[in-house]
Amino acid sequence: MFSLLTSASSRGNLELTAAMKNPLTIILAGAVAGAVAAFAVLNFYTPSEDKIIKDYYAAEVAVNVSPHHIRKAMDKGDDSFVLVDLRSQEEYEREHVTGAINVPAYKDPYTSAYGDVERITRAFRALPKDKDIIVYCYSMPCMTGRKIGNMLAQNDIYVQELGIGWNEWRHFWTLWNHEHEWSQRLVEDYVISGPEPGTPKVREDTEACPIGGEFGC
Repeated sequence: MFSLLTSASSRGNLELTAAMKNPLTIILAGAVAGAVAAFAVLNFYTPSEDKIIKDYYAAEVAVNVSPHHIRKAMDKGDDSFVLVDLRSQEEYEREHVTGAINVPAYKDPYTSAYGDVERITRAFRALPKDKDIIVYCYSMPCMTGRKIGNMLAQNDIYVQELGIGWNEWRHFWTLWNHEHEWSQRLVEDYVISGPEPGTPKVREDTEACPIGGEFGC
């Protein structure tokens, strides 16, 4: 009887050993171990809510540019930046922000040209390397600026985005300018028609922003 049990035990051990040598079993065991390890790492490195908030504002400040800041810079003749209008050439020539150049992300007012990656990246690479490049599209919720910005970043070209689009600049002037400026500055002085960018008019009566540096207007 004892001999039979010993024999059965030996056969069981041999079968278990054979099973462990089965490649599929080894792969499955490795996959399980890897999943457990990945779960532990992800849980260990889950960012805190404070870190998420910190990263959000860091990204917002790095990417978004105040239109009020740009308008005041135009008044002072500041040429440290280049505005890029992403609308179609037809819309650009009809009217655009004074001083902005056109790199169309639309073939016409109805058809996007997001697939023209080579043309768009080539145009942006040709822009001055010592200036901030700031894009704008149709409106604040318009995704064109973000899509083109992402495309460019994938090609190691980094641009900022104006906090508003053409619609707000042209048709909602009081939305983003300070109330005391509404009667002092007219939108017609900051837009131009035609194929050329135009040159912003330097204004002698420009008031200095009371706050300078990174917290400036």
